[in-house]
Amino acid sequence: MSIKCINCPIRKAEIFQPMGRETLEFMQRFKVGELEVEPRTPLMSEGANAPQLFTALSGMGLRYKLLPNGRRQVISLVLPGDFIGLQAGVMKEMTHSVEATTSMKLCVFDRSELWTLYRSLPERGFALTWLAASEERFLGEALTSLGQRSAIERVAWAMARIFRRLSETGLARGKSVPLPYRQQDLADGLGLSLVHTNKTLAKLRERQLSSWTDGTLTVPDLEELEDVAMMDHSELPIRPLM
Repeated sequence: MSIKCINCPIRKAEIFQPMGRETLEFMQRFKVGELEVEPRTPLMSEGANAPQLFTALSGMGLRYKLLPNGRRQVISLVLPGDFIGLQAGVMKEMTHSVEATTSMKLCVFDRSELWTLYRSLPERGFALTWLAASEERFLGEALTSLGQRSAIERVAWAMARIFRRLSETGLARGKSVPLPYRQQDLADGLGLSLVHTNKTLAKLRERQLSSWTDGTLTVPDLEELEDVAMMDHSELPIRPLM
């Protein structure tokens, strides 16, 4: 059975803006169904003109771009609450690919109704604009990390940002959050070799700043980890949920 928007299990997480009745009713009309996928399932492919848009209801994935020689750049993680496919919805094709890392459940929306969303409910249009601006902000942070942070600062930045986002999405259990990715995924996102990534994670573990084992990330002191990454200690901005 498809979950009704009013009963969405992640809607009340502290990181997401509350939705009024009119918005919930519109989103229920905009939603055409749900999709469950297995790990490693491609959700969208570079160059594709996908007819659907998705919101990650549960599970995690990756956005990435491949070079002709097979080398891969991970652009970002796909976490619960993320909206997928806006680029194709506006530009008619994807310039990167999206793949499920774990089993995922996705809310499915009809891309052809995107303009109806802007026309009928401007506040939802602004929410999409906010998400696009947030993605631009994140890519600026990531580019700064790749260009200016040392290896230990890069990895600390990634661990701190992921931990804060998953915590505020309601997935924390004490000082731990699920992180079911491979070290190679992290390396491909931070521009480091797998060996260098492994050694840097070990340094953070030895300093008791973070520990990532068996798909679980533990951060004893988030502010101390953020200090190493040269980050501020602000909570992430409240974001819209599509």
